Amino acid sequence: MVDTKMTKSAGEHWVCSVLSRLNWGAALTRDGLERTDILAVRADDSRQMIEVQVKTATGATDKTSWPLGSKSQLASRTDREWFVLVALPADVKQAPRSFVVPRDVVAAAAWISHQDWLTSPDAEPGKRNAPVDRSRVLLPIWASYEDRWDLINQPTTDAPVLLPPRYRELALDSRVGLPVGHPWLKELPVW
Repeated sequence: MVDTKMTKSAGEHWVCSVLSRLNWGAALTRDGLERTDILAVRADDSRQMIEVQVKTATGATDKTSWPLGSKSQLASRTDREWFVLVALPADVKQAPRSFVVPRDVVAAAAWISHQDWLTSPDAEPGKRNAPVDRSRVLLPIWASYEDRWDLINQPTTDAPVLLPPRYRELALDSRVGLPVGHPWLKELPVW
């Protein structure tokens, strides 16, 4: 059995190493900082700063998913909050896969995935009752964000939404929608 703290640590350190290679001074925060695992400052004259939440899962297949509970579904406070979802392959000789996603996109996708699963017309009545804090999102949903490290050079509000088109339809569907307080409730982006 894999120690979950070791998995978390492997993902965070790997993200720090990638950020460093991209000219970001990355530092792990102390445990207990609610929304940020890594603070990074651009090592050029801009001194741009980003906040990164890392979620790490073992496996790197289409069945790999990340738990994205209630805290992951909170709207961003700034336009510098990113998630990096790391998929650690079973073979340690293979490089991890990474998906670089704005926080508000993660919040929307986690809600949409869970509500679609929970309220699916195909579900047997009474069989699906897990609360939204048990949300999980499968790797294929993030496919267009894979290795999109270039996105962190801009505000999250300027980054394109790269979710599957079906997720936009689900966000507009009264059966699924978006979480309370999500910024897309004012105006849903086009993607």
